[in-house]
Amino acid sequence: MANHYEILIIGGGTAGIMSAAQLLRQKLSKSIAIIEPADTHYYQPAWTLVGAGTYNFDKTAKPMSEMIPKGAKWIKDKATTFDADNNSVHTEKSGVITYDYLVVAPGLAYDFSLVPGLGEAMDKGVVCSNYTDPKHTWDVVKNFKGGTALFTQPATPIKCGGAPQKIMYLAEDYWNKNKVRAKSEVLFATAGTVIFGTKVIAETLMEVVERKDINLRFNHKLVKVDGENQIAWYELTKDIKAGGCIVMSGDDDEKRLDEDFQYNYKRVKVTKKDGLYGIHYDMLHTAPPSVAPKFIRESNLVNDAGWLDVDIHTLQHKKYPNVFGLGDVAALPTAKTGAAVRKQVPVLTDNLSMLIKHKKIGSKSYNGYSSCPLVTDYGKMVLAEFDYEGNFTPDPKLKRMLIKDSSKEHWRLWMFKKYMLPYLYWQRMMKGKNV
Repeated sequence: MANHYEILIIGGGTAGIMSAAQLLRQKLSKSIAIIEPADTHYYQPAWTLVGAGTYNFDKTAKPMSEMIPKGAKWIKDKATTFDADNNSVHTEKSGVITYDYLVVAPGLAYDFSLVPGLGEAMDKGVVCSNYTDPKHTWDVVKNFKGGTALFTQPATPIKCGGAPQKIMYLAEDYWNKNKVRAKSEVLFATAGTVIFGTKVIAETLMEVVERKDINLRFNHKLVKVDGENQIAWYELTKDIKAGGCIVMSGDDDEKRLDEDFQYNYKRVKVTKKDGLYGIHYDMLHTAPPSVAPKFIRESNLVNDAGWLDVDIHTLQHKKYPNVFGLGDVAALPTAKTGAAVRKQVPVLTDNLSMLIKHKKIGSKSYNGYSSCPLVTDYGKMVLAEFDYEGNFTPDPKLKRMLIKDSSKEHWRLWMFKKYMLPYLYWQRMMKGKNV
């Protein structure tokens, strides 16, 4: 059959390309195809630096034709539906494609309907996002003349959960150097209850927040954006403590602020209406609300939350043993990052290889490793590495770079982020080499 492949991979992002490259290096199959509609492959981790004016956007892009590993067939098309019972994928233009083994790695999709008003405001005027247009973010940052700078994120899973705060630290540093900071209040509003889930990293970031005099607002779920009036509306995800403690403050009641909601309180304009709190902003950076792509959500391959239902350690689908999934689309309780993919791919390829050769999966297990390089100033970075339990798991190789403790800010970590990681990505990960 012309449209049959032993191994079919959906997605030409980090997970799909690295998986194909590793499978080809193992000479596991001569019949591998990748379904991917995009012409360009992006190295998105550098977009934080693009948004801060310290990295060239063009260097984050390469033609997809150069990225597809030699030996894999590129099907330049969109997957539209699955029929896993019949080992087939329907596409927009190429008809039905069948497979023996399927690797599902299409990444995630943005669903602006989850935060009404955000889609209309996004990437226009003072509303920006490194996730969608980092060049516009840089325009907003460098043209900011003071006022309320609001950094926030939706309550959905997003790529790299640390990204919405990284750009805040860099922007604050830029404004400080350009004498705008004194005329500004910097706010970070999040539905979470802490600045970061790994304790030692959170401790360092709270020191950064203190140094930069940033107001944190916890338990703030972004529910809509009024772009015309420049208001971000929030629902509070926790009841305000009994006894009248409040979220906003007047002159005489600052002592009564509920600390579950506020850290380092700043008086900025807030409107209360219909049980929601509207923070007025002069610039807004956020992440788009994220979901699994539509053809995944509408399939029988997902869990109740709409993400690809795979075993969190083996990456094998819970219902279909010849289907595997990884990357941002997978229902894995860890951060959705390229660093996570770096550790997922060797587990997936080993398990798939054993399944093909011996009809049973291997013994490799993914422990939930992910990492988040948190830039805290131009020239400083903290590297958060953690597993499913949220344990801090620093890579021993960092000692070779003379970095004793990656939970603390270091200039060498900045150099690692800006120069080493892109090299490792393009020259090793994307070529199927373990990093």
